[in-house]
Amino acid sequence: MHNSKKVAVLLAGCGVYDGSEIHEAVLTLLSLSKRGIEYEVVAPNIMQHHVVNHLTGDEEAQSRNVLVEAARIARGEIKDLSLVNADEYAALIIPGGFGAAKNLCDFAFKQDSSFVVEPIVSAFINKFKNAQKPVGFICIAPVIAAAIYPHVALTIGNDQATADIVEHKGAKHINKCVTEVCVDQGNKVVSTPAYMLGQSIAEVASGIDHLVEAVVSLITDCVVSASVEVK
Repeated sequence: MHNSKKVAVLLAGCGVYDGSEIHEAVLTLLSLSKRGIEYEVVAPNIMQHHVVNHLTGDEEAQSRNVLVEAARIARGEIKDLSLVNADEYAALIIPGGFGAAKNLCDFAFKQDSSFVVEPIVSAFINKFKNAQKPVGFICIAPVIAAAIYPHVALTIGNDQATADIVEHKGAKHINKCVTEVCVDQGNKVVSTPAYMLGQSIAEVASGIDHLVEAVVSLITDCVVSASVEVK
């Protein structure tokens, strides 16, 4: 286990309809920062599936890059996912937004258990999985966990249609309210519904803060376990 508590935050663009949900991303960074946890924002250097006008909801005839767009949220302090080393991080957190279901995987378009995760994203998450490091999944992002972790327990809130799909993928869905988290201790996976259920930014903030707290607790558990093993 790497001694650093640095956390990677994986973004999928900028904007709820075609990228990362901005509130969820910023609340994640805030929650880490107020705990004194160092973080780095990362994103894949790939093109978005499409671009959506967030005022009208219409698709626009243009193309945008996920890394470039995510840099807006990160104030330019962001790293290309292909150039980072998972060994440098103690944990990973993935905010939601349609970008998680459109750019990081194709769940939004398949809408069934045949969906797949973008290879570079899958490879990165698998490094945390194989090293038994905690990963937090927010909003719709837990569908990604269902594709990577066998028999993982997770929540996307209480939407039955989505729950059925992740269960067909092999996951166990647990209904949770917006301020709650689902913690799979064995897989070290934490999830919270956020805007899958949230009616206000305050509700979403509470759930994300609980998720970050759980992820940080799992980091501490990993460090303690590693220390015991060394002895």
